[in-house]
This record gives sequence, structure tokens and C-alpha cells, in this order.
Amino acid sequence: MVRNPYFDNAKYLAIVLVAVAHAWEPIMEGSRATRALYMAVYTFHMPAFVIISGYFSRGFTARPEQLRRLVSGVVVPYLVFEVAYTLYRRWADDAPWQAFSLTDPIYLTWFLVALFLWRLSTPLWRALRYPLPVAVLIAALASLTPGIGQDLDLQRVLQFLPFFVLGLSLREEHFRMVRRRAVRVLAVPVLVGAAALAYAVAPSLRMGWFYRSTSAQELDAAWWAGPVATVVLGACALVLTAAFLALVPARRTWFTVLGAGSICGYLLHGFAAKAVPYWGLDATYGVLLTPWGRVGLTVVAAVGVTLLCTPPVRRALRWVVEPPLEWAFRRPDARCPADAAAPVTVPAQAAVSRR
Repeated sequence: MVRNPYFDNAKYLAIVLVAVAHAWEPIMEGSRATRALYMAVYTFHMPAFVIISGYFSRGFTARPEQLRRLVSGVVVPYLVFEVAYTLYRRWADDAPWQAFSLTDPIYLTWFLVALFLWRLSTPLWRALRYPLPVAVLIAALASLTPGIGQDLDLQRVLQFLPFFVLGLSLREEHFRMVRRRAVRVLAVPVLVGAAALAYAVAPSLRMGWFYRSTSAQELDAAWWAGPVATVVLGACALVLTAAFLALVPARRTWFTVLGAGSICGYLLHGFAAKAVPYWGLDATYGVLLTPWGRVGLTVVAAVGVTLLCTPPVRRALRWVVEPPLEWAFRRPDARCPADAAAPVTVPAQAAVSRR
């Protein structure tokens, strides 16, 4: 399957934004500018990932080969890194009480649970006449429903669902539209304006709205604020995602090859990001809380996640993120028409921020 350099570029740039935002998280208090940038990035970086994931899930029909790929590329990495991050927190954060749980995703592993559930539901969304309005309604209802609980991080799964469904509805020409010259020209002032707006509201707006992991009531807001936030933040996310995608180069660049390894960068960078709060590095090294310290940490995060996306790291982690599981599944039976007729090509795995 020929890879499209545009999407590899988008995935790499998006994972850099994820890593940088995670690096800002423990050091942004006391810096209105850092908090504003964090808020602006959080508005669209995960929606962009989810939209791309939905786009590459359009062909998912639950064929046997696709289910095997779903297990090897999503379920296995989730199980491995759920255990790894639990052990890491027990050790680095001196938190022996941190329980192992298959249903309560820790930190960034929530995205793998969400991707698994979204992709399994793809045939349903493809069958509906008006899938996007239905998904928005579900997200709005979730935002005003406290007590969904931590199981499978369903609050976040449901609130991000519209972006996945939107990705399922997109075609290649839609991405060509956002790369038109007029859109690219507008993208820069849109992103700058978003940063300025974030700076204006940074002191008063709670970040919980952007994480989409809690209901309105749990954020001490009126119940109706949940659906309103779903629509308003969703619209902002779409505008900023379009601006981001407009600026992504369509040609092959030096970082195009890194897009294929963005899943490695996503899963591994969290260990470095969590080292700062777990080990109290921000308190020990006060320089991290200075402007130059924040800039330095930003550069380190961007360079670090870039290295984690390189082909050698991808090859080293293949046993986790792309394990060969032929031994675990029955071979397609020639006597079974469903298996015999199933094509062997599958859509490319779209790689994927706060717990």
C-alpha cells in the first residue's frame, strides 16, 4: 500500500504538538502565555488525531483480517502500555496504591481504548443516514451525564466521538480543499488569533473542558453548559484543525518517514513527560519555571518525540505495536465463504494526551 506523505506529515506534526503540550502541563502554572498556548493546542491536537483515525477507518467492515489487525495494532499495545505505565507510576511517583486495571486507562492509553471502540462501531456509523448529528447528540448527552465512571474512559470516548465520525465521512477531496492557497493564507491569522483569544481567557477558563473527560456538573457548571461546550469547542476544534491541516506540507519532507512511527512516539513520550511531575523536577530545578526553561523544555520535548518516531525505534517496538499474532488466530478456511472472499488489504493504522 502506497503511503500518502501528506498524512504522514500530519501525524508527525500532530504527535509533536501532543508531546510539547504534555511537557508544558506541569510547568504552565504561573505563566499565562504557556497556559494559553497549552489551551490553544489542546483545542485541536486530539480532534485532529481522531479525525485522521476516522478517515483511515472508512474501510473497516469487521472482516477477519481487519479484526486481527485491530487486536495486534490496538489491543496488544494497550495491554502492554497499561501495565508499563502502571508500573512506572508505582516506581517513579512512589505510588504503590496505583492499581492494575484493564478497564481504567492510565494516562495516554485512553486513546487506544477509544480507537478500539470507535473502529468496532464503524459499520454502524457508515450505515446511518445522518451519522454526524447523531454522534454530536451522543457527545452532548455525555457531557451532561455525571457518573459515567472511569470504565474504558467512556466520557472521553463519547465526547470525542463526533470527530471520529466526521473522519469517516471525509473524502480525499476534502483534504485537498483545506490545502488551497486561500485557506493556507488564512490559516496563519486563524492560529494566531486563537492563541490571542486563549491568552485572554486563560486565567478564567478551566482546562477540564478541553480534556473532555468530565461532565459539566463535575466542572461545577450548569448542566446546559455541557451541550453548549460540546458545540462551541467542537466548532473551534474544527476551525483550528482545518488551519493546522492547511499548513501541513503535501510533499515528502525530511520528517515524512517519521509519520509511520508516530504510534511509537505517542506511546513512549509519556514516560519522559511524566518524569517531571513524578520526580518533582519542576520544584527541584527552578530553571524549568523560567521563560528560557520553558522554551528549553519545549525543544527537548519536540526533539525527543522526533527521535522516538524514527525507523530504528519503530523496528525495536514492532513486537509491541505490530506483533505477529498469526499463531493466535485460525487460518481462513477455504470452505468458509466469508473468510475466502475477504480481501487482505486493510486501511493504514492511524497513529495517535492527557490521561
